[in-house]
Amino acid sequence: MIAELVSSALGLALYLNTLSADFCYDDSRAIKTNQDLLPETPWTHIFYNDFWGTLLTHSGSHKSYRPLCTLSFRLNHAIGGLNPWSYHLVNVLLHATVTGLFTRFSKVLLGDGYWTFMAGLMFASHPIHTEAVAGIVGRADVGASLFFLLSLLCYIKHCSTRGYSARTWGWFLGTGLCAGCSMLWKEQGVTVLAVSAVYDVFVFHRLKMKQLLPSIYRRKNLSLFLSISLLTFWGTSLLGARLYWMGNKPPSFSNSDNPAADSDSLLARTLTFFYLPTKNLWLLLCPDTLSFDWSMDAVPLLKTICDWRNLHTVAFYSGLLLLAYCGLKNPSADGECNGKAVSNGKQNANGHSCHSDVEYRNSDLKPSFASKAENGIKNNVSQRTQLPSTENIVILSLSLLIIPFIPATNLFFYVGFVIAERVLYIPSMGFCLLITVGARALYVKVQRRFLKSLVFYATAMLIVFYGLKTAIRNGDWQNEEMLYRSGIKVNPAKAWGNLGNVLKSQSKISEAESAYRNALYYRSNMADMLYNLGLLLQENSRLTEALHYYKLAVGSRPTLASAYLNTGIILMNQGKTEEARRTFLKCSEIPDENLKDPHAHKSSVTSCLYNLGKLYHEQGHYEDALSVYKEAIQKMPRQFAPQSLYNMMGEAYMRLSKLPEAEHWYMESLRSKTDHIPAHLTYGKLLALTGRKSEAEKFFLKAIELDPTKGNCYMHYGQFLLEESRLTEAAEMAKKAAELDSTEFDVVFNAAHMLRQASLNEAAEKYYDLAAKLRPNYPAALMNLGAILHLNGRLQKAEANYLRALQLKPDDVITQSNLRKLWNIMEKQGLKTSKT
Repeated sequence: MIAELVSSALGLALYLNTLSADFCYDDSRAIKTNQDLLPETPWTHIFYNDFWGTLLTHSGSHKSYRPLCTLSFRLNHAIGGLNPWSYHLVNVLLHATVTGLFTRFSKVLLGDGYWTFMAGLMFASHPIHTEAVAGIVGRADVGASLFFLLSLLCYIKHCSTRGYSARTWGWFLGTGLCAGCSMLWKEQGVTVLAVSAVYDVFVFHRLKMKQLLPSIYRRKNLSLFLSISLLTFWGTSLLGARLYWMGNKPPSFSNSDNPAADSDSLLARTLTFFYLPTKNLWLLLCPDTLSFDWSMDAVPLLKTICDWRNLHTVAFYSGLLLLAYCGLKNPSADGECNGKAVSNGKQNANGHSCHSDVEYRNSDLKPSFASKAENGIKNNVSQRTQLPSTENIVILSLSLLIIPFIPATNLFFYVGFVIAERVLYIPSMGFCLLITVGARALYVKVQRRFLKSLVFYATAMLIVFYGLKTAIRNGDWQNEEMLYRSGIKVNPAKAWGNLGNVLKSQSKISEAESAYRNALYYRSNMADMLYNLGLLLQENSRLTEALHYYKLAVGSRPTLASAYLNTGIILMNQGKTEEARRTFLKCSEIPDENLKDPHAHKSSVTSCLYNLGKLYHEQGHYEDALSVYKEAIQKMPRQFAPQSLYNMMGEAYMRLSKLPEAEHWYMESLRSKTDHIPAHLTYGKLLALTGRKSEAEKFFLKAIELDPTKGNCYMHYGQFLLEESRLTEAAEMAKKAAELDSTEFDVVFNAAHMLRQASLNEAAEKYYDLAAKLRPNYPAALMNLGAILHLNGRLQKAEANYLRALQLKPDDVITQSNLRKLWNIMEKQGLKTSKT
């Protein structure tokens, strides 16, 4: 028990520095934007959606069905909201628990001594676990490992109690339930059933390959084959149910996620897929270079036989086959052991135990370390059981290393990654056992005390180095900026692109632009990076450049709805309304099939329809606007904030004089967001129009209360006051509005109007002049400035503004009439006019 507690304590201590970490990388999509975590979402949705909140049967679903992990996130969210501390705490506690269980499992194989201790400490400290523990989404792997080990330990109990019918099947039931739970944490958890079968055949019964078929033919070990048959049935049932639940279709991924799978060359695919397990093993052996992402070109394709990395592949599979052969070969005929027997460093009958093939009269091949009771003979006398031999442990360790990794090998279906460090969390158990049993065998084989000490302390130093690397690597997971900077060496395109997003959020605009351009230097066709750079340029009023990058983004990914959306907005603001209309329409017709994030796509499509409706609204086509708004409501995803859409629906009905319908949609807007300021203002106008003046004033004042710095609120309230003939108050509101939003043309222009109506002509002149400077080529601004200058007696300045307005709009009747009146006055005063 001490070994389990100390190993767990080390696993806990090494990851305490992650408790202060933020959400990083995939955490955002799995937690921060996942609708399945919100209390208003029915919790049953978790069992129909994938890990990222997309419906499992959707063509763009990742097909990663991990409802128990998502449920744990929802519980975290219910208790602590989006405070990352509680999420990290659960991950660290889970890792400590798994470490304790792994140490307990090691004790079954290695006995109660310091080699078990070594195995537990190595697992606790291995740096390959940092992504699974420090990254919150890695909880899926840690949770799956917890039930993986529980299932395996239950099966070990099942084997040792096979003679007791009630107890043994209770343990088998626990095995099946825990295996199912492990699979519901992460898909690879179901492989525990295969590992359990390996334990039963090659460790508990110590059968060799050549003994399997004769045992089946002669009907030996019926209880063993019954257990294996039940494991096979349960595993097949779980996999069948899993496949059915995800729509009987494998997931689809982009070529950047797994370039080898997208390669046209069979040779490149074959060589690369054979090499990738070698690279994964190297990460377990020497986790010096780790990265948050290994997609794209992080591992270049092996395109020819001459690639020197093929030597690594040959060495890896040769070593693997050699280990398997040594573990499965028959013991020598004379019964001699290869070396001395050892149990956790002590030479005894346990460890490299010797045995030969013996037939018993009950036609069962008796396990060499089984008690009488375990062979169906009930006896109250407990017998000491022998530990498995080194060869047995090697076979089990290899199965624990290889079998859980098989789903990630692209053998049965393509996966959405090249290398994923968190996928190695369960296989690392087999690796830690292999290293420990290898060190133990070497310790036994060498004779000199110095060499024994060297082996032992070398293993201990390896654990120390692993622990130091883990603590240092955890620092990279403190925040996204540190994480992405650490990944530039491995995956520069992805790391620079993600770093650009972080720098942009920190308002480091020039650094963010440089990061995006660095990402595109390494991979020029990344649609997301092209779009993000375009967005950055758009937000900094570099619209021509932004349009260029949006066009490139659409060319790289024609289904990128957000690029169409922002292109349309820029075109609309530039007055290219027909081009904007076509862009919005094209965006609205893009289907969401096979898209990685259909929710984000639907949000962009809804926004496109909203802006198309606004375009129709500004052109006076209110019926068309309503039709588009209704389509937007139909396509709107759950996470879309609908208050602006509902408010514009109300505006359209208002313009069509359908006041009851307008009031309904204003109220819907306020229900969806009670502090939505535009809805307060528009609903206030409707209340004033329908004679509910006191209610209207409350809504105007509430809008000002919600945001006292917004000039538009004061402007609307001022217009209401003006209509109520409260001229002094209206003038104050107009001045306040213009002061707060002195760069907003509409606010300044309307404030000048209100001041003129309040007969405050000097103040009105000041703001008309400001409005004309904001839009120097807008005829109405120049005409109104000319009119107020005319009234204030500044006749020559008035003439200049009238003439400029007529240059821009020659057929404006009001301006022509005002100019004639001005000339009459100027002629009477003897002033020179442009006419004369």
